[in-house]
Amino acid sequence: MNPQNLQSVRVLLVEDDLRVARVNRDLLERDPDVHVVGSASTCQQGDALALALKPDLILLDVHLPDGSGLGLLRHWRTNGMTNDVALITAADDEPSIRLALAQGAFDYLIKPFTAARLSELLARHRARRAAANTRHSEARLDQASLDRLLGVTPAPTEPLPRGIDPHTLERVVAALTEAGAALSAEDVGERVGLSRVTAWRYLEHLVRTGLAVLEHQYGQAGRPAKLYRATGAEAQPPLADAPEV
Repeated sequence: MNPQNLQSVRVLLVEDDLRVARVNRDLLERDPDVHVVGSASTCQQGDALALALKPDLILLDVHLPDGSGLGLLRHWRTNGMTNDVALITAADDEPSIRLALAQGAFDYLIKPFTAARLSELLARHRARRAAANTRHSEARLDQASLDRLLGVTPAPTEPLPRGIDPHTLERVVAALTEAGAALSAEDVGERVGLSRVTAWRYLEHLVRTGLAVLEHQYGQAGRPAKLYRATGAEAQPPLADAPEV
C-alpha cells in the first residue's frame, strides 16, 4: 500500500462468470483511484494471484468451478493473509453469510447489487485502511482507535439538549442509517414508534449536530416536504449510475 495515496485501491476479482467480472471491473474502475490488478475464475487461480499480487482488496465469489470461495477465504486466514476480503455472490443463504463473516470477510454483497452499494464497500475499505495507517503495526489500540478500524460510528460526546433521550436518539439514528435513503419525520416515527412531531425534533437535532442532512422534495402541491438522510450515506460519492449487476 502506498502511504502517500490511501485512496488508491488495488483489487483482485475472483469470479468465474466472465461477463459479471467485466461488469464489476467497469464499475470499479469508474473510480480513477481503483485499479483491478488481476482477475481469476477458479480458487486455484485466485490463490496464486493473491499471493503474487498482494492486492489491497479481494472481491470473492462463493461458487467457483474447483471449490468454494468460503474454503479459499478460510485457507487465506489460516495462512495469515490479512488482506481485506469481501464476498460478491449469489449465495444468499444465512449459513454462507455467517461463515464468511466469521472467517474475516469485512463485507458481503448479494447479487444483484447496485453501483451505490459497491461504492459503499470501497468507502468502508478505505476507512479501514486509513485507520490502520494511523497506528504502528505493533502498537496497542485504545477503544477509539479500534472503533475507527472497525468502522464503528462514535456516539456524540456533548451533553444532549433537554427533551432528547440518548436511547431514543440511537433508535432514530439506526432507522435513518438502515433506510439508506431520505425519510420524512412521519416515516421515522413509524419505524421507531414516535409521533411525527417527536421524530421531527430528534431529526432536527441530528441535522444541527451534523449526523443528518435535510433535503427538500419539490414537485408536489403546497410546501416542499422535508426529508432527512444520515450523513454516513454521503461520506463517499457513489459511483456513476449503472444497471444492477
